[in-house]
Amino acid sequence: MVEKNKNYHDEQNKLNTLKMREILDTLPSFCRQYFRGIQEYTSSRTRLAYAYDIRVFFEYIGRHHKSCMQPDCTEPNLALLPLEILDQIKREDIEEYLDYISLYQKDGREITNDERGKSRKLAALRSFYNYFFRTELIATNPAALVPLPKLHEKEIVRLDVDEVAILLDQVEDGTNLTANQLKYHNKTKVRDIALLTLLLGTGIRVSECVGLNLQDVDFKNNGIKIKRKGGFETVIYFGDEVAEALDDYLEKRHRVIPLSGHEQALFLSLQNRRLAVRSVENLVKKYARTVTVLKNITPHKLRSTYGTSLYRETGDIYLVADVLGHKDVNTTRKHYAAIEDERRRKAAKAVTLREKPYDHNI
Repeated sequence: MVEKNKNYHDEQNKLNTLKMREILDTLPSFCRQYFRGIQEYTSSRTRLAYAYDIRVFFEYIGRHHKSCMQPDCTEPNLALLPLEILDQIKREDIEEYLDYISLYQKDGREITNDERGKSRKLAALRSFYNYFFRTELIATNPAALVPLPKLHEKEIVRLDVDEVAILLDQVEDGTNLTANQLKYHNKTKVRDIALLTLLLGTGIRVSECVGLNLQDVDFKNNGIKIKRKGGFETVIYFGDEVAEALDDYLEKRHRVIPLSGHEQALFLSLQNRRLAVRSVENLVKKYARTVTVLKNITPHKLRSTYGTSLYRETGDIYLVADVLGHKDVNTTRKHYAAIEDERRRKAAKAVTLREKPYDHNI
């Protein structure tokens, strides 16, 4: 349950901290030093993701590295592995680990990692090794010798302008929803329109959306106060369509009695709790399937849709980067490179050097 004096982001940090403690109990004891060392400049979510990835590595090492193999022991106790194990691991061990995580079994499930999954896990391992190498606690750094997998550029998936309109129309009238989905549609329709219009009209992240409180919406200036990655707050402005959708929803929202601890949440579930990230992901998927089956539309794809529209309208890559909350404009430029190329092609025809001679036959 969310405590009354804690906002969504505080609560998420608390949950991440508790999960982190559980994972640390399953890792070699020296790992605690690393996570304390990076605490000042990483978020709890980042540290948790690193912990999961590093645990996969040590589970592999515990079963496959000769120095960890104990007779009559099928499951090594990772907590007992000494710091010295890091100097015993070679570049080839890490390369074999990356090959292993392409496809492996865990708890009866088949788990795969593509080039991006491998790159993320190697990045976590590099950070881990760099810390101990930099603090002179180990003599070797094999993770630095393994190149990151080559990433192939992914096509940006976004909704076309007509698909955005169709999507919002589908939410309003419930067309193409199943009979079971229609049972709840009238109860959630106004909320869903407001939520999707907000995502499509501001480009905010799904975590930023579900973290909104009632007092974060300012109709006087048409702005919402959100908490970005890294914990800093900023105001994102919205247009009249978003304002109208939010106003319609808030009229209904103020008549709802939320569960204790969820009183300030802007978007509520049918159980009158703060809407969860997974719930929004399922909501977007449900409606998007009625519009297109060829595109895998997620909340992040709605963010890409907004970014594309904003860049096409303004041509200002720095504005797009700022509104989307990208720390590095090159991240934005990479995502919208195809549109930049399209604009450059137009630029080639925009400037005339010499007037064409007048055709007297016209």
